[in-house]
Amino acid sequence: MSAPHLTPVKSETPDLEALLLAQKKAYLADPMPDRAARVRRLDKLHNALIDNKARIIAAVSKDFSNRSAAETELAEIMPLLDGIAFYRKRLRKFMKPQRRHAPLTLMPASIQVQYQPVGVVGIVVPWNFPIFLALSPLVGALAAGNRAMLKSSEFAPASGDLLKEIIADIFSEDEVTVVAGGVEVATEFTKLPFDHLVFTGSTQVGKIVMKAAADNLTPVTLELGGKSPVIIHKDFPIDEAASRIAFGKGINAGQVCVSPDYILCPRDKVNAFCTAFADSMSKAYPALRDNQDYTAIITDRQKTRLEGYLKDAEAKGAELITINPKGEHFNDTRKMPMTLILGATEEMLVLREEIFGPILPVIPYDSIDEAVAYVNDRPRPLAFYYFDWDKSRANDILARTHAGGACINDTMSHVMADDIPFGGIGPSGMGHYHGEEGFRNFSKAKGVVRKGRINATAFVAPPWDNFMFNSLKKLQAMRFRRRNIQE
Repeated sequence: MSAPHLTPVKSETPDLEALLLAQKKAYLADPMPDRAARVRRLDKLHNALIDNKARIIAAVSKDFSNRSAAETELAEIMPLLDGIAFYRKRLRKFMKPQRRHAPLTLMPASIQVQYQPVGVVGIVVPWNFPIFLALSPLVGALAAGNRAMLKSSEFAPASGDLLKEIIADIFSEDEVTVVAGGVEVATEFTKLPFDHLVFTGSTQVGKIVMKAAADNLTPVTLELGGKSPVIIHKDFPIDEAASRIAFGKGINAGQVCVSPDYILCPRDKVNAFCTAFADSMSKAYPALRDNQDYTAIITDRQKTRLEGYLKDAEAKGAELITINPKGEHFNDTRKMPMTLILGATEEMLVLREEIFGPILPVIPYDSIDEAVAYVNDRPRPLAFYYFDWDKSRANDILARTHAGGACINDTMSHVMADDIPFGGIGPSGMGHYHGEEGFRNFSKAKGVVRKGRINATAFVAPPWDNFMFNSLKKLQAMRFRRRNIQE
């Protein structure tokens, strides 16, 4: 779940190289932790989340100036506990070497794929979900048997300080450690020779991180966000679509990388959608300023950026529909009302930049093919949402569009599904975590060929003009004749 780049603060650089060296040394002393050791680490994290739930909710709310307690529990704590339970239950299966087929030329032999921990995983944490996006990749890394270093976000200092305290209390420094600091620390962190690096943030910074990792040939998992589209089919009930989309867009006041970024709506239903969406938001948040359920914007700088998007759109001819049930003013707070935008054009920032806040352009379309073409003409997003009861049409749309993940008749819920991978594609990222793919992502798939006492190659070794080798060639020729190509 990416977050737009913010102006960093200066901080003292910790001894990152020493921390990494200590972890690599500890890894070499225990390069393949057994299942019991991995479960023990996951259980420590599980218990820490339960024991510190109230503190986590308070710290995150402090960073945002107000974050709904329910949102923090729903979007940060619950999915982590679910993810830990998922791996705990399936670790034995995931760790077991996989048997593979031995070709005729290698027989007799056994073939396996062993999944080995890569070593030390670096995790760069964003500010928008400072607990979940720190610990979710950590859960996968620990399940795969690795050690980890986390760089907390300087824009969520209360959450970062608490995370550092919690991790230090349950893990030794050479198992898992958290470092804080500004852009200087983050820059040096991404330059370290990790065995794998996870970065969640903007596409712009993701390119810089990838370049830094390239110097060490460090594999990367990048979660970069993008402009996640919603298409509503003309046959789908517009009130139902508006209600479901409002729920997703309202979470964290839209400060989510998989938050709906723009709506493609049938032209004759745009007004009905806007009315229904406003009604749904007003029922969920009948007041905004003093409503503990409605999350504020993370920093003044981010609020100014979002307000600039609105001013830019209005100046260029767009219509703004502000959803503010009580007509409150927010000049001295970091809260912003949800705003729909009609008449958005490509010259406007709201269609050029990832919004990452409570702003939602509604774009009319005349045919479903036009809507699909609109999505496909743009960079591949982290998430794609389609509303349609017809399963056949939905499957067709899924096949014709590309995104990191998708929901049918919902938004954002795919992130909460533990048994599917989460990750982007192209400009929205690369690599996965969550599910079995997360375990594999933080493991090295090592192919192993094991020979027994019988050395079959001795019968076909040079000089090559021998009976066994000639027999092998004849057998292969019988098995692999030229195929007729079907037109």
